Amino acid sequence: MSAPEALRAQRPGAAGRSRHLRDRSGGHGSATTVELFFDLVYVFAITQLAHLLIGHLDAEGAARTLFLLVVVWWAWNYTTWMVNWFDPGSLPVRLVLIGGMLASLVMATAIPVAFTTGGIVFAAGYVALQCGRNLVGMLLLPRGEPLRGTFERLLAWSVASGVLWIAGGLADESVRPLLWIAALAIDLAGPFARYRTPGLGRSETSDWTIDGTLFAERFHLFIIIALGESIVITGATSADAGLGVETIAALAVAFTGTAALWWLYFETVAGSSQRDIAQHEDPGRIARDAYTYLHVPIVAGIILVAVGDELLLLHPLDELDGAGIAVTLGGPALYLLGELLVRLRMVGRVSVRRSVAIAALAVLVVPALVLPAIAVAGLATAVLVALAAWEYEGRPAG
Repeated sequence: MSAPEALRAQRPGAAGRSRHLRDRSGGHGSATTVELFFDLVYVFAITQLAHLLIGHLDAEGAARTLFLLVVVWWAWNYTTWMVNWFDPGSLPVRLVLIGGMLASLVMATAIPVAFTTGGIVFAAGYVALQCGRNLVGMLLLPRGEPLRGTFERLLAWSVASGVLWIAGGLADESVRPLLWIAALAIDLAGPFARYRTPGLGRSETSDWTIDGTLFAERFHLFIIIALGESIVITGATSADAGLGVETIAALAVAFTGTAALWWLYFETVAGSSQRDIAQHEDPGRIARDAYTYLHVPIVAGIILVAVGDELLLLHPLDELDGAGIAVTLGGPALYLLGELLVRLRMVGRVSVRRSVAIAALAVLVVPALVLPAIAVAGLATAVLVALAAWEYEGRPAG
């Protein structure tokens, strides 16, 4: 069955279908206001992650921030999967989203102290969201509905990892990372293992029939959220630093870099990827690979860019230390690497232009050792702008 045929087959009212599922008989859906309301919590979560890294700009801080980013991402994207199937206009589904929003807010509030005094709060918020959402999703589906088996397996995996999350939250701080790494490993392995569960078998990616256009749109909106956080940090830091000539110049460089990131994603990657997933014969597999997994480096890169912008605005004429160079040049490079991997998974080709830009950012490490922050950030921004211009010039006519 082709993807369009599979979507048409999911009309409510068909035998065994739940009235809580989206009506796709009229074509592709679009994001609803309650979904956008849900996303607001993740604006705060991204802010918390950026501030955590700014306050602990070393290897341990970076590792903890990356770990927590993956957890936050997992919580958000699983909810996005659910709402691709379920109708947000249904009262139970809407209540699940609002309840999930509260659980996400609890989790996000505890991010700065997740590895110290707030472990159980962070874990409880995450587990409540994961298990609660999957439980309600299962209960809203009648027996015989193909998606019910998927949600039964999801719930089993969420409970299995949830035990480790809660145990880690309650454990001593020295043991917590080990338990949480094991818990996250279970969560991350689930989609690749297709949620194989004793007595329930496993799912196939062909069972995860999604609306590819809507699915891609939701992830595009998350990229906007992350880029928006970069703008917020830039504006707030500039206001605190005072609007002198140096600050205005640094602000212009930081904003231009963020605008270039937006351009590179939405001019090239977003539209083509949305078309590809909508037309793919197995959209669930592409959604799992290109979006659930391979968008993580893109979001991580945006957070690094935001941190680099704050360092730039605080001390534009000072030389950067190793950590400052890493975020200023590594942020854009990681972002471009994520985009490269997404397109590689989509079309099976490596982007030569992005590869050249990543190499150029790597070369800039040498002059960055002696240049002031504003010069290093300016050179990194110049690479992004040049890449955007190169791609725009090379786009097909019309």
